[in-house]
Amino acid sequence: MDAAENQFMMFKDAGLLQELVEESTSAKSIFNACDCEPISNYCEINGDVAVQGNSSTISMVSLRTGIPAGEISWTVKPYVRKENAAAMDLVKSWAVTSMEFLHCDLIQTVPAILFSLGGFSGNHFHDFSDLVIPLYITSRQFNGEVQFVVTDNRHWWISKFRGILAKLSRYNIVDIDQERKTHCYPSMIVGLKYHHELGIDQSMSQLSMKDFRQFLRRTYSLKRAKAIEIGDDARKMPRLLIITRRKSRSFTNIDKITRVASSLGYNVVTMEPNISTSLGSVAETVNSCDVLMGTHGAGLTNMVFLPDNAIVIQIVPLGSIDELAKQDFEQPAMDMELRYLEYKIKAKESSLISKYKADHLIIKDPLSVQKQGWDPVRSVYLDKQNVKLDVKRFRPTLLKALQLLHQ
Repeated sequence: MDAAENQFMMFKDAGLLQELVEESTSAKSIFNACDCEPISNYCEINGDVAVQGNSSTISMVSLRTGIPAGEISWTVKPYVRKENAAAMDLVKSWAVTSMEFLHCDLIQTVPAILFSLGGFSGNHFHDFSDLVIPLYITSRQFNGEVQFVVTDNRHWWISKFRGILAKLSRYNIVDIDQERKTHCYPSMIVGLKYHHELGIDQSMSQLSMKDFRQFLRRTYSLKRAKAIEIGDDARKMPRLLIITRRKSRSFTNIDKITRVASSLGYNVVTMEPNISTSLGSVAETVNSCDVLMGTHGAGLTNMVFLPDNAIVIQIVPLGSIDELAKQDFEQPAMDMELRYLEYKIKAKESSLISKYKADHLIIKDPLSVQKQGWDPVRSVYLDKQNVKLDVKRFRPTLLKALQLLHQ
């Protein structure tokens, strides 16, 4: 071994890449290995890796299999939703290459996970669905002995989720885009594993959403593991948390909703989470409640902090977004061992009725708007609609939640 080779650690276990090379000495087989996840850009490199932030390059030692150094060449954007052009436009590309030798300025002794904080980060739903849960799935196997290497860094995002990040890794986070030195690792995962919206598929992992929610309770020292059981004790008042919104899909008669809920025996709490509210504070408030209700939107993501057997009530606005409502919150709620209720508003409960006549396609035939694509749906039904609940019509839903808490 010459002096140059002493600058880096050679492979101890070629792992996945060695197995692939045994099947085929073509570089193409390795590219496929780094693109096998259906939704996320994801690649495992089980061998010495050098990461250069100034050139956005990930280099691996070329294996002694007849593949010349430099022949391996692959580009990856380390974020989920690889088929979503809007998300990918906000993610930096990284080149994966092979070299005969690695030059290392800093040699780390633990594996690394490189992922992007670009994409749709900043939306609370996507923060959890695209980043936090996938990072939990990907990193939990290391039991903290892994370093996070982030590209497209958002300092506010790191600050918001610092408690969670500290529980998943015992090491400082590397803002690789700002690094001039080359970092070397014994192995690296590029990208994050993603299963489905706000969830973990147990057929693909030994982890579950139950595990994730228990992890959150430990992280934020949340006191309640189970929702209230009223039974025959009429003195027990379940806490109802109403998630409010300011810009769109807001409740325009929140006071009336609160009065009706209170008259049924609920202790009503309202909350509008925003960037100035610490996640720990939000977690404590949500965990103290037994029922969470809100219009379809990112605020419902906070159901991850509810105690088991709590109830989620999703208010579905006008727009025929039933499938979206199911995918984003109904199915995830059930996976979290929560109980789910849904209330679909009528046209008279939508603020759109004051802008369009009852026979307008936007009111009478939302499906025709959907055929025009996602942008019109988002613009009309998600960005420009508020809700005035018919409390008489909504009252049975609140009663149903009470009945469930008696069981």
